This record gives sequence, structure tokens and C-alpha cells, in this order.
Amino acid sequence: MKVTIIGYWGAYPAAGSASSGYLFEKDGFSLLVDCGSGVLSRLQQFKKVDELDAVILSHYHHDHIADIGPLQYAWLVQNSLNDRNESLPIYGHQEDEDKFDMLTHQYTKGVPYDPEKPLEIGPFSIEFQKAHHPVPCYGMRISDGEETAVYTADTSYFKEWSAFAKNANLLITDTNFYKGMDGKKAGHMTSTEAATIADEANVQTLWLSHLPHFGQLTKLRQEAEDVFHGTIQLAEEGMTWSK
Repeated sequence: MKVTIIGYWGAYPAAGSASSGYLFEKDGFSLLVDCGSGVLSRLQQFKKVDELDAVILSHYHHDHIADIGPLQYAWLVQNSLNDRNESLPIYGHQEDEDKFDMLTHQYTKGVPYDPEKPLEIGPFSIEFQKAHHPVPCYGMRISDGEETAVYTADTSYFKEWSAFAKNANLLITDTNFYKGMDGKKAGHMTSTEAATIADEANVQTLWLSHLPHFGQLTKLRQEAEDVFHGTIQLAEEGMTWSK
């Protein structure tokens, strides 16, 4: 399994970058997890748009779905140019029916997932953890049968995350605030809260992602290192993890 960061900013992308988007690959299958602002542009450095096999969304805030519309247009254009009739499945929850319905377009198909049940997409098995966020949002435990990556999506801290992430090879956390700040109302975590999950879950590698647009970002890693003594990396576009 290979995981590549396509975008990692919270709220909106910094110049020349993208908000949330992560590419999971295994045995020639490509799964895009979230599709925020700027993701479609940045994705094409690593993968052709029409080479995606599936997309899955944690929730429907703009910084996680803003490029779904352009992605739908891209599939329309590529199908037309290549004289084909292929459809891209986009998985999402149905707790916001209007937003879910928008996932279906001429060449994309909204596919509902039940967060109470495991989901199989290509070589990946996905389990869900409901996040604490202002809108319905689900973190994911994604496994290829050998390795496991956990993505918290957007959430404030609560202790169940440690059990959900137990022994994961890679943990990708919402890290939108610095040590001592209160992210609960906004539905986000601090550097030390992300590190607490990693430490209690005994994960191998922690990626601090969904980063803020203020402060010195390297401080987030320094604060996390006081709590978790495994591998910690501050998200960067194009950063990869693989086994």
C-alpha cells in the first residue's frame, strides 16, 4: 500500500497548494480520500484524472469536497475525448442527502456507505469512526490486508480514537491547533492531542495534517514530539508512505 499527500491545508489552500486530499494505491488500484480545493490540479502531478478508480469522502465541508465538481467535468471531458462511457464511483455518507445527491453526475455515481459496516473498495477494506465535528464526518481505518492507515478526517479529540487507531502503521491526524489551544468548538485537534492518540495507539508513523494558516508550523511537530516518540512528519505535498 502506498499513500501520497495531495493536499493538507485546513479551510483553504495556501498559494500553489491544496486542502485535504490523499491518494491510496495498491496493485494498480487508485483511491482518492477527500477532494478539497486545489486537489484536482495537484493530483495530476502523480496520477491522470481518469486513472482514478474510486473516491471516498469523509464529509461535505468545502475544504474536503470543493474539487468534486471539477473532477466530474474532467471525467465528462475525458470520456468524450476518448470515446468511452466509464463511470467513477464516489462514496459518501447519506446524512446530508442534498450533498450526497450532488456526487452523481453524467460520468460519476454517488455510492452510499454505511458507517456501521466495513466497506470494500478494490483491494482496500475500510472501517469508520464518527468524528466530533459540526457536521457528520467519518474518520477511516483503511487496510489492504497487510498494512493499515488511519485517517481521522476533521475531529476534536476524544479517547475512542486511540482504540480505533490501535497498532496502525500510519496515522494521519487533524492538527489544526497548537498545544494549549481549544479546538473543540471548531471540531479540530491540537498537536499534543494528535500525538496522544499516536502514543496510546502504538502507531508507527504519525502525519500531522489539516494544517493551520497561522503560527510556525514546525512548532506543531516539536510539540507532538514531547508526547509521541515514534516517527512524526509534518504534512507536505507529495509526501509518501509505503510498505
